[in-house]
Parts: sequence; C-alpha cells; structure tokens
Amino acid sequence: MPAISKTKQENLKKKMERLGLKEADLSEKFIRGGGKGGQKINKTASCVYLKHLPSGVEVKCQRSRSRQENRFFARRILIAKIEEIKLKKRSEKNKKIDKIRKQKRRRSKRAKEKMLEFKKKRSEKKKFRSKKERPD
Repeated sequence: MPAISKTKQENLKKKMERLGLKEADLSEKFIRGGGKGGQKINKTASCVYLKHLPSGVEVKCQRSRSRQENRFFARRILIAKIEEIKLKKRSEKNKKIDKIRKQKRRRSKRAKEKMLEFKKKRSEKKKFRSKKERPD
C-alpha cells in the first residue's frame, strides 16, 4: 500500500491548526479491528480510536490494514466532524439523509387531493387522444 504523501500530511496539520486542534488534545488508542481478514485482523491492533478531549468527539477508523494510514484517516474524519460542529454546516451525508426522510414522509391531505385532481384532468386529456371507433 502506498504511504501518505508529505503534502497530504502537511495539509492535515494546517487544517488542524486552522481549527485550533492540538495533538495534545487528542486521546489515541489502537484497538483490534473486526470484520474480514481472518487471523491477521484478530491479532493486530490496527484500528485507531481518536477522541478530542475538549469537545468529546470520538472517531474509530479501520479503513486499511496499516496503522499509520488509519491514524491519518481518523484525524481526517475527526477534523471533518469538528469542522461541522464549529461552522454549523451540514455535511453531505446529513443532507442526503434529510432528503430521503423528506421523500418518505407522508403527503398531507391537501397535497394528496391536489395530486389526484391533477391525475383526473390528465386522464380526461388522454381520453380525447384515443382513436375513435369508426363505423365501416
């Protein structure tokens, strides 16, 4: 697996500085992961658990088999979560969830009546398009 480039690591550090996150504020643990991988995954502690102590935001990451890469990805995820909290912006994931929730929500009585009225008008229009039976 390719290692994370220096530029990506530097960008991560800059982002952390911009948000006011310090390495000293992070509590980091390495735990055994789960899922596919058999014996190897059960023996090695490559899953990274990060906690930002001042805010209490927690992240677990087991994206790759490499502990170093998981440390990088965990910090990335943590930054995204804290950024979302500080800037009060909704993440793409939350936007998608809200959109699906809205789509599944039941229609109001008025909206249902309106829709049925439109369908009725549409069917009447279509009746006029049909070929009339002609007597031979």
